[in-house]
Amino acid sequence: MRPHVKLPNPKLGVNIDHVATLRQARGTGYPSIVNAALAAESGGADFITVHLREDRRHIQDSDVFNLKREIKTYLNLELAATEEMKQIALELVPTAVCVVPEKREEITTEGGLNITKKLSYLAQFCGELSAQGITVALFLEPDLTHVELAASIGVSAIELHTGEYANTSGAGRKKELDRLTQAASLGRELGLIMNAGHGLDYDNVQEVSKIGLFTDLNIGHSIVCKAIDVGLPSAVKLMKDQLKKG
Repeated sequence: MRPHVKLPNPKLGVNIDHVATLRQARGTGYPSIVNAALAAESGGADFITVHLREDRRHIQDSDVFNLKREIKTYLNLELAATEEMKQIALELVPTAVCVVPEKREEITTEGGLNITKKLSYLAQFCGELSAQGITVALFLEPDLTHVELAASIGVSAIELHTGEYANTSGAGRKKELDRLTQAASLGRELGLIMNAGHGLDYDNVQEVSKIGLFTDLNIGHSIVCKAIDVGLPSAVKLMKDQLKKG
């Protein structure tokens, strides 16, 4: 693979799903998802990410429309490749969509899409969204074959799953970092926008940022947790500082 000129510090997408988790725990109208998004933006969030799950366990349909209307940056909508979600995205027309796998029994997204089994369906699904001017990404493992398959169906971007990197240490983490680097390099060579996310926190994000091949990093849980101690704007600012150190 040809070496690439490193990109500037990646943009930070702040995922606020778990603000909604807190709201849904009691079925209240608070905390406000819109206020959380605006607070994240005031701390330096480059865009806002939410996952509208099929079971609506946290983010609700009304949330995505309210966010699209009220935020000052832009909305990145994570969703499963279902007909219902496609219709919502076509009505909403967010700036970006990331297509993710989804299982009802999982606590959080557990890995990348099985692109080999659903290639033709994903091509059609993503094509309909792209035709409306939406930047469409697939959430994939850092696997070179999967990156090549994504490029073959004409998507604009890939978000690499960083969960294995985040959950390992020592030699295992170095191996996962190498996998992320190789997949991102191939994606860039194929003309794709390369993003990353899942399990990134204040301690492990620098090495991913240092790769220098990612346009966006999506981070949520660790920022929302830090916000309990320092407030959401400060938590976002602290994460932005970590990206700069990378």
